[in-house]
Amino acid sequence: MAFVRTHRYTVVTGKLAQLLEQRALLLRGIRSAHAAFTTATLIRQDDGSYLDIWRWESAEAMRGATEAVRGFPLGAATSAFTTEHSVIDGKVLDER
Repeated sequence: MAFVRTHRYTVVTGKLAQLLEQRALLLRGIRSAHAAFTTATLIRQDDGSYLDIWRWESAEAMRGATEAVRGFPLGAATSAFTTEHSVIDGKVLDER
């Protein structure tokens, strides 16, 4: 069963373009190193915050990649464009 990591954050005013550019580089790097990373979906909510949902084939793959990203310079560079960042992990139970 798939697992997701949901990041919720706001973007520093005027920095959305830079965030999107850095995020694309970060995702490309993660994908090249971790085949179990399947999708990333970015959603702007009505309140102006963002949900960034990353999908993995397994919890183990997600946790291993998460540890690797902590030392990945693009991770810190991308996060620099966000504030009020929180993370929630979950298991996908049903999709239709």
